[in-house]
Amino acid sequence: MFLRAVARGPVALFARRPTWLPDVALALFVTAVQVQSAAIAMPLAPVSNPISGIGYALLIVSGMAVVARRRQPVLVFAIIAVACLIYFGLDFPEGLSCLGLFVALYTLSAHGDGHRSLRIAGAGTTVLAIGWLIAAADIEPSPAIGWVLFRIGASVISTTLGESARSRRVIAADAQVRADLAERSRDEAARARVDAERLRIAREVHDTVAHAIAVINVQAGVTAHVLDRRPEQAREALRIIEQTSSRALHEMRAILGVLRDGDGREPAPGLDRISELAGKARDAGLDIDVEQTTPVTPIPSAVGSAAYRIVQESITNVLRHVGPTRVTVALEPGIDILRIRNWLAPPAPLSS
Repeated sequence: MFLRAVARGPVALFARRPTWLPDVALALFVTAVQVQSAAIAMPLAPVSNPISGIGYALLIVSGMAVVARRRQPVLVFAIIAVACLIYFGLDFPEGLSCLGLFVALYTLSAHGDGHRSLRIAGAGTTVLAIGWLIAAADIEPSPAIGWVLFRIGASVISTTLGESARSRRVIAADAQVRADLAERSRDEAARARVDAERLRIAREVHDTVAHAIAVINVQAGVTAHVLDRRPEQAREALRIIEQTSSRALHEMRAILGVLRDGDGREPAPGLDRISELAGKARDAGLDIDVEQTTPVTPIPSAVGSAAYRIVQESITNVLRHVGPTRVTVALEPGIDILRIRNWLAPPAPLSS
């Protein structure tokens, strides 16, 4: 696997590196900096005790503990804090001997759980500051106390930087969650619109086909009944069947055209086409009378379309279940209501 990654190039090798490798590299770097800094600072700080094996061991422990900083940030901070407290309590040389502490504080704040991590970091920094100040109570010369203040300030800054990184990460995660939620909401809204459009098309197809089939059925029955005795009437019935099926096909093309593109969609039929609907019913053999009152206020298109479909369904049911008869349809629009009434009456007797 390693050889395959090498064969693919340095980018593939870097992408497949172990997750612990950066922490190991950082721990080696911190350890090297701390040990080298103490070795360089020792001849420059005669007021400090010469560093011994114990001092080097404390520096190595506090540096190598950085390896586990992501998995156990609290434990790593505790180990490094104790090592630093002992190291400076023994008055070993300064320099960057507490670099691992700053890394541990940053990691604790950046990868912790917010308030709890901040409380731990604050309490640990307070204990360290008190211990450092006590250890430096008799330090000479007095300006050397600046190193203690530097450690305290650097600890606070490391904690602040870690909390800032954690806050930005949390904000970015929340923004991503909101973006995902908004995207899901848009998808759901789009699916809802598609479902509503499919339902509308299904209803219009049902109404159109049912009405056309009812008219064709009646006229086909008339044709079969008068074909031999009255061919002219049969021819007229066939003409009505042809016109009805042609209109139904035209309406079907208009309805289904929206599935191909939304540009060719015709307006939905409304109250202005009730007279046309009544004419089709008369051709099918109904004696239909439409009583329509002029609306006081404009009727919304959705209401007008629903009224048209209701009247169409009523006429279809009459043709399907009753046959040729006399029908009266009354449309009474009000200010905020549209009343539709229809009733049947026996056909007038034929004059002899």
